[in-house]
Amino acid sequence: MKPMKEFAIQFVGLKIGKHHFEHKIEQAFFEHFEYKEFNNVDVNVEVELEKKSTFLELRFKASGFVNINCDLTNEPYNQTIENEFELVVKFGDEYNDEHVDILMVPHGTYEISIEQYIYELIVLAVPIKRIHPGVEDGTLNSDILKKLEELSPKLSEDKDKEEDIDPRWNTLKKLLTDK
Repeated sequence: MKPMKEFAIQFVGLKIGKHHFEHKIEQAFFEHFEYKEFNNVDVNVEVELEKKSTFLELRFKASGFVNINCDLTNEPYNQTIENEFELVVKFGDEYNDEHVDILMVPHGTYEISIEQYIYELIVLAVPIKRIHPGVEDGTLNSDILKKLEELSPKLSEDKDKEEDIDPRWNTLKKLLTDK
């Protein structure tokens, strides 16, 4: 997969201090990564790069929505997301991205690509269990939801079942209450 040029930040010509970058992320971005979980994407990512004399600090902030399918009903809905991430870029002898929030790049590097960090920032902002808001508040009218309610096990409130219990168990239950 070749890197996307619009997500490469050339930091060599930048002055020491803070610099702001904004990216509008849409569905085509995730098609580049061959990620097919989202139906539609509309996320704004703000990147603040603070250049210092010996290292760089990047602060990512994503907000917007992704359209995904509900895990229960498979109905599509817009899931709002907000996420933040900080990354420190240091210079060393070789490239190393073993640490989550520290990136080592070789001396002489003039740009960094942030597309992978944006991808992870958005994907990790989506909750693991995706429930349509209409399921939680009871406003969603779905055939699948009706079928799930129909097939769910019913709790019986009948006292008749207690009477069918072997009387020896009732004597044992008294031992638990006699203290």
